[in-house]
Amino acid sequence: MGTVAAYDQIADWYETEFLVGSSDADTIGINRSLRDLLGAGSGTCLEIGCGTGVHAAAVRDLGWTPIGVDLSTRMLRYAIDRLPAMRADAEALPFPDATFDAVIAMMVHTDMPAYPRVLHEAARVLRPGGAFVHVGVHPCFCGGFADGSDRAALVIRPGYLEHYWTKDSWNTNGVRDKVGASHWPLPQLLTMFLDAGLVFERFTEGGEPTPVTFSVGCRKPA
Repeated sequence: MGTVAAYDQIADWYETEFLVGSSDADTIGINRSLRDLLGAGSGTCLEIGCGTGVHAAAVRDLGWTPIGVDLSTRMLRYAIDRLPAMRADAEALPFPDATFDAVIAMMVHTDMPAYPRVLHEAARVLRPGGAFVHVGVHPCFCGGFADGSDRAALVIRPGYLEHYWTKDSWNTNGVRDKVGASHWPLPQLLTMFLDAGLVFERFTEGGEPTPVTFSVGCRKPA
């Protein structure tokens, strides 16, 4: 529950400062990856860790009906004007099996130390043939091991191959130095999807010159 308290403490800053400073352009490809991997649809799309609901508009633009869950009560106060949302634990979603036509997780996997369990829950509530989209921090170029203060010359230090949680960050304008983040190397991250029974379809990266995001499009077998 530590992450819950942390996001409750920064909810106002996140909504009024962090989002304002990062919403001018899709510089790290979050919206592009969502469009490319989710695509157009007409069913109900669950967003796990919806936070303040900033991705709801993009989901609607694709034709889907968004609904969200998050653990942070204060983040959800901002979300209520953007999508139907409720407080719930992503490790034990309060929905029956095969409820949703699509499920998305947007920039949240580093906030969820039990992300393997979250993926199992996402697969459980997803209908057969439904899509799951993960848009996340790039595991190879972002973390306590990476110094991105010079985007033209990213410095990678020892630590990428380890799985850990840290608040270490060169960037004091972001989230990790405030609430911390979990890191998984790329093979561990991808194996989580397979263990949850999801089938890979497409991958994207976003951000230049070094990718900041790594995104995965999966499907639950029909």
